[in-house]
Amino acid sequence: MFSPAYLQLSHVLRTLVEIPGDELAKLTQVFQPSSFKTGEFLMCAGEIPSQIGFVVAGIFRLYYVNAAGTEFTKSFCPENHFVTAYSALILKQPAQFFIEALEDSLLLVADYSQYVQLCAAHPCWQAVNHKLVEALFIKKERREAELLLDDATTRYQKFLQEYPNLEHRVKQYHIASYLGISPVSLSRIRKILQPN
Repeated sequence: MFSPAYLQLSHVLRTLVEIPGDELAKLTQVFQPSSFKTGEFLMCAGEIPSQIGFVVAGIFRLYYVNAAGTEFTKSFCPENHFVTAYSALILKQPAQFFIEALEDSLLLVADYSQYVQLCAAHPCWQAVNHKLVEALFIKKERREAELLLDDATTRYQKFLQEYPNLEHRVKQYHIASYLGISPVSLSRIRKILQPN
């Protein structure tokens, strides 16, 4: 019998494609539970990633730090999202960003080589991987368009749509960093949008 964490992962995967029960059972062999305290890192810039994680509970922030020490939030990974540094993982190169737990969090973590073996062993996993890559590409393209085309208010409104309820769980300066604006500008936008 699956634990709640594996049931959660199974449910998310089955929304993508149909997966036979005997294949779902393999998740317990490939993915292992791993807990993170607030402020702990799944990965730091400069490390070569070797794992992929599924967020069962909690939130992770992916962010860059430039030479001056300024942080730039790339994205957030709350529950039911997969998290890793994908390009660095595939290319076996050092990651350029950090992945930090913003809350006490639980992941199901797989060694990437084992995940690749799983995907090669049955067509359903290849279909899952294809769907995940598609979703990642769409998310990346939308993010680029927002940063290039949208004003700050529109970017904030899209953030609220993409990450419902996250604004109450993460620090405002993390959201401002994600939007590419100052915390003061974010405060101003929120006041304008709040109903009287």
